[in-house]
Amino acid sequence: MTATPPVSDVIIAGGGLAGLSLAVALKHEVDFISVAVCDPGFGHRQPGTRASAIAAGPRRMFERLGVWSEVEPKAQAILDMVITDSRVADPVRPALLGFAGDLEPGEPFAHMVFNDDLTLALETAARRSGVEIIAAAAATYVPSADAVWIELSNEERRDARLLVAADGARSRLREQARIGMVGWDYSQSGIVATLAHERDHEGRAEEHFLPAGPFATLPLPGRRSSIVWTERHEEAARLVALDRDSFMAELELRFGHKLGALTLIDQPRAFRLGLHVARSFVADRLALLGDAAHIIHPIAGQGLNLGLRDAAALAECIADHMHLGLDPGAPEPLAAYQRARRFDTVAMAASTDALNRLFSNDVLPVRLVRDFGLGLVDRLPGAKRFFMREAAGIVGATPRLMRGGISDPLPDAI
Repeated sequence: MTATPPVSDVIIAGGGLAGLSLAVALKHEVDFISVAVCDPGFGHRQPGTRASAIAAGPRRMFERLGVWSEVEPKAQAILDMVITDSRVADPVRPALLGFAGDLEPGEPFAHMVFNDDLTLALETAARRSGVEIIAAAAATYVPSADAVWIELSNEERRDARLLVAADGARSRLREQARIGMVGWDYSQSGIVATLAHERDHEGRAEEHFLPAGPFATLPLPGRRSSIVWTERHEEAARLVALDRDSFMAELELRFGHKLGALTLIDQPRAFRLGLHVARSFVADRLALLGDAAHIIHPIAGQGLNLGLRDAAALAECIADHMHLGLDPGAPEPLAAYQRARRFDTVAMAASTDALNRLFSNDVLPVRLVRDFGLGLVDRLPGAKRFFMREAAGIVGATPRLMRGGISDPLPDAI
């Protein structure tokens, strides 16, 4: 006799930052919900030095979820942000636009966090709250009128009322749902690496707009920084193939010597850049989350933050319906999630695309216009504050987990 497969309210395929954030947020918002996260990486994660910028909105969510206290001692607040526009060989890079100060008193607009630290805190919180952790991938799924069955890579079958595809940019579940992507690849690759330096960065981030694309330096705890260096595909491949001394010589031309001698901590890696947005964020008993739903240019550091906003919004939509006794995988909560995230995602994708096209060139008239624009914004405190709040993720229809103060009350249960 075949055993009846376990049934969960929500199964999340993908144990990355967005997927784990959703799992913890769901248990925070709905104490009676049953949630499982499946990912073959559980128990086999390799330590790394990759770091991400966490905007103020997502940080507020992590505070409410009880994970920020675990991460904050290892995080670095971004206290200052400076933007320049120059060529590699220019001897001087004047600061055209700067963002300094707190978003709110005592609240920086972003923090740099090592991905491993945040992942561990989220996984610990998920286990503590009763989320089931499954060390397998969601291989295939079939939706029905009242549930979806999922076959895992370990040949186990699971049933759920809702399946969330948080399985990355090459999502197999998105492909199975026949959800297409709209967008294009850029002729650019992003090089990421971690550096140590002699002098303290004092919490200052910099974005140098160079002809090939932005070169960003982001402060890490201690005398360390993360770089995101944009180059054309062929040049990026050449750079990461160089020996360490040759790579550092090229890096120093762009990083400069303001922080003293530089030391490369990890192996530089290059990844191709593009803009891709799913034609729909939902299908029958399926919701797309994070990179499975959208990929944008890293020029504004918003890729991960978009995925975290997805998690907060989806948790809110599911909670609101489950507190009314409704099915989390029904068309209504999925439609609410799509409404909540579609416009924000497309707007951010369009903004990053426009910025990249505007700044990744060396056309003199364009440079003059954009430099004038940057200088103008720098002289308008109101405009600067708006852009800071926009980057912090607290402008517009913000999910309640990311708002300041007390959460909005949930609807009364029937």
